[in-house]
Amino acid sequence: MASLAAPFLLLAALVDGQQSPIPGLSSFVVPAGFPTSIFSSYYVAPAPTQEPQPAIFDPVLNLTYPFNLTNPKTIPTADNDPVFYPPAVANVSNATAAAFVDTAIAQILEIVAGSGGISGNCSKCIAAMNIGKVVAQVVPQSVPAALVALCQATKFASNSSCTTTYSAGSYGAIWTQILALADISGQDGLYICNSLSSTFCPAPTTIPYNATSLFPKPKPANATAPAASGQRVKVLHLSDFHLDPRYYASSEANCSSSLCCRTNVVNSAEPNGSVSLPAPLYGAYKCDTPYDLGTAALEAIAPLTGVTGNQSFAWTVYTGDLVSHDSQNQLSRAYVEYTERSVYSMFKDFINGPVFPVLGNHDTNPEAIDGPHSLPGPLGQQFSWNYDHVSSLWQNNRWIDVATADEAKLNYAAYSIKNQYGLRIITLNTDFWYKSNYFNFINTTDPNASGLFTFLVQELQAAEDAGERVWILGHVLTGWDGSNPLDNPTELFYQVVDRYSPHVIANIFFGHTHEDQVMIFYANNGTVQNSSTALTPGWIGPSVTPLTNLNSGFRMYEVDTGSFDIYEAYTWYADVNSFETLNTSASGPTFKFEYSTRETYPVGWPVDAPLNATYWHAVTEAMETNRTLIEIFNTFQGKSSIKTPNCTNDACAAAKICYMRSGSAPLGRQCPQGYGSVQSAFDPPA
Repeated sequence: MASLAAPFLLLAALVDGQQSPIPGLSSFVVPAGFPTSIFSSYYVAPAPTQEPQPAIFDPVLNLTYPFNLTNPKTIPTADNDPVFYPPAVANVSNATAAAFVDTAIAQILEIVAGSGGISGNCSKCIAAMNIGKVVAQVVPQSVPAALVALCQATKFASNSSCTTTYSAGSYGAIWTQILALADISGQDGLYICNSLSSTFCPAPTTIPYNATSLFPKPKPANATAPAASGQRVKVLHLSDFHLDPRYYASSEANCSSSLCCRTNVVNSAEPNGSVSLPAPLYGAYKCDTPYDLGTAALEAIAPLTGVTGNQSFAWTVYTGDLVSHDSQNQLSRAYVEYTERSVYSMFKDFINGPVFPVLGNHDTNPEAIDGPHSLPGPLGQQFSWNYDHVSSLWQNNRWIDVATADEAKLNYAAYSIKNQYGLRIITLNTDFWYKSNYFNFINTTDPNASGLFTFLVQELQAAEDAGERVWILGHVLTGWDGSNPLDNPTELFYQVVDRYSPHVIANIFFGHTHEDQVMIFYANNGTVQNSSTALTPGWIGPSVTPLTNLNSGFRMYEVDTGSFDIYEAYTWYADVNSFETLNTSASGPTFKFEYSTRETYPVGWPVDAPLNATYWHAVTEAMETNRTLIEIFNTFQGKSSIKTPNCTNDACAAAKICYMRSGSAPLGRQCPQGYGSVQSAFDPPA
């Protein structure tokens, strides 16, 4: 890729001639062999040609997870997890229920065919959903099978995909609850139909939320942040580990669909199921993190960051997603709980100092689904199993205390804690603004239906009253290109950030995209974007997983202990492309220093000034006249992956700057689309 030569030459110059020393080694070759001492026993021992299968004991649940849960040769395709339905409004016989459902299916098929007197895709979808609502209220347990039948009859997806998606144990029972409880004829229905297909209904417009009722007090005039102390500490940022305990070395790493490096996938272009690209021991571009890569990354952290021996990080932030990208029929509560226990125990073994995690959209089951406590009866507690589990694991690891764990159990695994340096860390379950959490389609006119923002504002107000500085941690980012979150809750989040920034909120952290990105939050919902209105930066952490077409990486910040501003950010990566030729008997992968933020984007910034929102706005201004900076940013977005597409035209350059200035979904969607991710070729609309 010759066109990458210019930015890479500049990167080399920056590394060779940087003005400040890197915090540790410039590169680290991970020793060969799996660090077996981190687990007490194994179903399958690690070897240079195979991943280990540790026997994971869970101290919270007081059980050892069985081998068949993660055995790569017998991946489950169903689970026996409990499912929940809304209460039926009538008590009907089985025969009556069957006839009722048959009639409803026939009516919906008539609507779809256009013989029901209704025209227009959106009107058809709403009408069909209203019939579904009645079925969900009268015979809720019949809905999943009806959804599968309708999906197959209309060829909405393949027969197997219809079953995988809409069976009761996947999303069928979830959709039953949503149909029964959503306002189908109102905005909820528009969101549901648009989520099924943008050709059904257009995306609803943003409804501005009057947030003043949420705020106990107006924003203080001339509020100022605490002064810098001049003392710096090291803070680690990890994200999107996505452990794959079902990874199988030598299986197909270039499969035609689904998650690769599994025994149950193939490359359809290969005859007789032969393997086109054997999965390397340490991972591949279309695969999640095998145990060997996960532990290699964790082993590399200390020597690269300079936090060795008895030293420790001041604290670590983990911005979510532990679980692999399995199809829903392969997931279960037990698989999620296994992964939570396994990864958090590895963090405890390798990382000195407290770790403050958040849940990602994959850290639940069904994937991306979290329901608000406001759902009626037991439906409001149907995900408490997960909040209880992770909160107890965090407490068991001594990262949070009993009171904080109890708070997290009540707040969807979100909590607020003041660390040993005086920084208040507020974590959020961002599934409540994620577009793939279908429960968000209930009561869409109220972005605070979950109470998430009530919790956030209460903690921010308490911090303001106490003169504390705050970091907010989440998983799903609120803006960038606007492709991940919903409009209304992210517009409200932006108002909250405006109210409490910059004097309270110092920094915001996300993950989710697997890419190295940054966003800027401005005053007045970003209506005027300049250096004087820039309030708070949003840092999106690079992932450990290579999925998709990315390198594996992590970041460390140098943070002032008075203001809790970031003064430097360092990022490291491992070249996944090199894993194919690695002699695993001799060594593990090499993790390398990638870049220093301050040195890479100097913009004439004073050495004693933090890398705050004003700094990042200055970077975007420099990008407007220096295209090379955009090319560098684009390269780092993919963690220097050889798979990263080039960003060399005017449209891509304008889009990147716009994304960086977009802290909410409505702002992001105003940007040129098609350049948001570097995991595949850019695809701007025609």
